Amino acid sequence: MASAILGIVLDSSAVITAERRRLGVVEFIEEILKAYGAVDLSVSPVTVAELAHGVYRAKDQEISARRRAYIEELLSLIPVHPMTARTAWLAGQIEGEQAATGNVLPLNDLLIAAAALEQGYAVLTHNLRHFTKVPGLTVVSL
Repeated sequence: MASAILGIVLDSSAVITAERRRLGVVEFIEEILKAYGAVDLSVSPVTVAELAHGVYRAKDQEISARRRAYIEELLSLIPVHPMTARTAWLAGQIEGEQAATGNVLPLNDLLIAAAALEQGYAVLTHNLRHFTKVPGLTVVSL
């Protein structure tokens, strides 16, 4: 399986789980690479927005600061793949085709999935319910 995956886009659920487990960013990356081989990693701007939401929603300053530091370290090591017109087009196509069959997917997840499809990457997530509904998307978890 690992050899078939070129790269992985990180969903916020996977990053949040790693942070809650007190798994350092480097250890988190190493865990991914151990599980899936020498793959490229990227983050969607939508994932960054979801993670930033958690910084500002934190119950106290200590949690907020810990989350911010985790995200900043992650983003210093893993590139953010920009949203492009192609990303938006893919998201709209998937949303339209799925809505026509009665399958409604959250916009954030559609944008992350579209970014992964655009790059030819899988999505690393703990939100299997939404991402497994996206046709052609490889979904992985730790």
